[in-house]
Amino acid sequence: MLTRVTVEIPQDLLLKLLGYLKTRRDQCSVDRATTEALWAWLFAQSGEAPTGPAMRGYQWKMLFLPEGTCLRSWSHGEHNYARVVGDSIIHDGRSVTPNQFARSFECTVRNAWRDLYIKRPEDKKWQLASRLRAQVLAEEAETKPGHMSPASARKASKLPQADAPTQPRCSEPMPGWDLPERRKYRIRLKDFE
Repeated sequence: MLTRVTVEIPQDLLLKLLGYLKTRRDQCSVDRATTEALWAWLFAQSGEAPTGPAMRGYQWKMLFLPEGTCLRSWSHGEHNYARVVGDSIIHDGRSVTPNQFARSFECTVRNAWRDLYIKRPEDKKWQLASRLRAQVLAEEAETKPGHMSPASARKASKLPQADAPTQPRCSEPMPGWDLPERRKYRIRLKDFE
């Protein structure tokens, strides 16, 4: 659990920090700026090198887009681009969400997972966002012990269950079955269990 505490900062220092953050395009929050400054100060005081570069980027549900990632959308015969800068997606000089970026050209409801192509710094080609999401979900499923992939779960659900006792189908008419039928087919939920 992440615990937060309050720290007193002189007013003139806070105003100077807020003025600086206002001029930045990635719209860094005061919390993050002070946290990064304290970590940098601690590493400088201890003489230790940081354990690794601070990973910056945009977290889009389960998909992490590292800084430098490009997003592409196709609309009206041309490509439109956005880039992850810091912890934000920047398009036309303003911070947007993937859904806002996808909707900004068509002015209609669009599914960003199906409409956006992504090229991370380590990628050689553009990939559809929904494919990247499926890859992340598959990797998570493989790491969970006792968890089956969706394909193997579908196959297992079609196999007969040896452990479950089978009940014979009810051949006796149930109450209300003698009423006139309005549907074309008479289907009971029990027939499919």
